[in-house]
Amino acid sequence: MGFQEIRYEERGPITIITFDRPDVLNCIGPTTHQELVTAWDRFRHNDNAKVAILTGTGSAAFCTGGDLRADPESDLVPLTERERAAHLRGERPGCLGPSRWTDIYKPIIAAINGVAYAGGLEWACFADIRIVEEHASFGVTCRRWNIGLADGGTQRLPRIVGMGRAMELIITGRVIDAEEALSIGLANEIVPKGTSLERALALAESIAALPQPAIRTDKEAAIRGFGLPLDEGLRVEAACFNTLMRDHLGETMEGLGRFNQRDHPDRQEAAPSTAGIVRPNQTGE
Repeated sequence: MGFQEIRYEERGPITIITFDRPDVLNCIGPTTHQELVTAWDRFRHNDNAKVAILTGTGSAAFCTGGDLRADPESDLVPLTERERAAHLRGERPGCLGPSRWTDIYKPIIAAINGVAYAGGLEWACFADIRIVEEHASFGVTCRRWNIGLADGGTQRLPRIVGMGRAMELIITGRVIDAEEALSIGLANEIVPKGTSLERALALAESIAALPQPAIRTDKEAAIRGFGLPLDEGLRVEAACFNTLMRDHLGETMEGLGRFNQRDHPDRQEAAPSTAGIVRPNQTGE
């Protein structure tokens, strides 16, 4: 399928999905919605795709949510009666793409190249890691138009920044800059203007170089267990771990063999370094 309002690019094990409507600040209309569903479904089921990067075209906007120029008497995304009933039951993939999917356990990085407002903020929260350019900003700006969050903002934002911070942003619609986003945990890293995709690609490459099964089962356990009582969350973790051992025991045994042979990629200068690992020669010892 060819895309009109997004771009879908595969670079080896890395998939880049780009909001591609810069003339309207990368907002999402009915066509964008359908293309996002198709793109994320393709990534989810592609065995060769290990990490996704989500970004926007241009330097002004990552995404500004729904296209409010649509007919105010109609739905942003046209619905049949059956689809409307499914939407009310929370069974549709989302209003602005498949934002309600919670079972993509491959890592997702957002390269925030500009403003992330309303549904754009919700899509930023869809990612696991957010690389944010220094000029970017975030806000529930739909507050001023009496439009609610319907693509995960009320659920994911509190999980990322905590209930108190999230409620302030949700209730007031206040816009925050990159530095404040970093201070509250919404941004994982701030980079210079125009470099978020480059940094996200470097990070994605380091993640893709790692064995993937344990990453996915651990992400699944974290998502499914969040908010549960501790004992229930631990059962979710145990179930995911058991799935890993059942389905990928050979890869785990291979990894243990490499460990016992001191064959760790971060001890070899020629191999990609794993993000977050400090090598002995970096400790000053």
